[in-house]
Amino acid sequence: MNIDVEYLSKRISEIINRTSRSVVTIYTEVPSFDIFFGPRVIRGAGSGFIVDRGLLVTNAHVVSNASRVIVVFSDGVRSEGDVVAVDRSRDLALVNFERRDVEPIAIGDSDEITIGEIVFAIGSPLGLTGPSVSMGVVSALGRTIADEERGIVLEDLVQTDAAINPGNSGGPIVNVKGEAVGVATAIIPYAQGIGFAIPINTVKKFIEMIKKYGHPIRAWLGVYVAPLTKEIASLYGLSISEGLIVIQVMPRSPAETYGLKRGDALIEAEGRRLRKPSDLRASIEDHIDSECINLRVIRRNREFNICIPPIVEVVG
Repeated sequence: MNIDVEYLSKRISEIINRTSRSVVTIYTEVPSFDIFFGPRVIRGAGSGFIVDRGLLVTNAHVVSNASRVIVVFSDGVRSEGDVVAVDRSRDLALVNFERRDVEPIAIGDSDEITIGEIVFAIGSPLGLTGPSVSMGVVSALGRTIADEERGIVLEDLVQTDAAINPGNSGGPIVNVKGEAVGVATAIIPYAQGIGFAIPINTVKKFIEMIKKYGHPIRAWLGVYVAPLTKEIASLYGLSISEGLIVIQVMPRSPAETYGLKRGDALIEAEGRRLRKPSDLRASIEDHIDSECINLRVIRRNREFNICIPPIVEVVG
């Protein structure tokens, strides 16, 4: 098979140049107090990308607690930013800006991402103004990482070996069509070639939630789950191999009150087949306004249905 490398290179360059116009550098000022030197300002930097006229997405940890946010566009123009929503549990934030003559980025579908797919990380590494690009592949899907410093657990992340450095946080992960399929969120400082991104479909739901409720909402039942495997199914005496296994039920939670137990297998939630933890979370979030969440459960090969009312709370 003959591949026109020169054409391919030019095509990629065109896509990146077009997409980079929607990527911004973010500078922040956070008030602080030093025990020896008194009040001071901590300056930080990150990235973001435009998703609508006057609206951009970035990481929560980029703009949290900032008293001032400065947005620098790819052409060097600066604008004051106004943080309108922050969700630390998802590590996402929305920022308004006044400029209206810049195009939003094309948005893809993160459910269509495949391992081995070529992707690009676009952002401002080390706070250098102007979008910088690195290329890699999708290394793994469905990763879960615990950020002890921020006190959060991020689920269903996209792992990539595209170089993601400090300052890239909040920038887009882009596919070969020039569509944003993720938001760069974390690096492992002691490893090489391992970075993580929040799936763009999580961003879509976050934006829809803000438009509908005006602030981030979290709904939960009170269970920790893991994907069901043949080995786990055998351990719990189950004859199925697809679903989620309940590994912990939180005390005094709706799940405990309504009788879910450790070792139960969750097969469906509101008619959605459950294969990974994010499937359960998505089903709950899609039915926040429902009185209860209908679950199909298998316990020691006895199948039954249960409807559990979620706890809904405002997060920030």
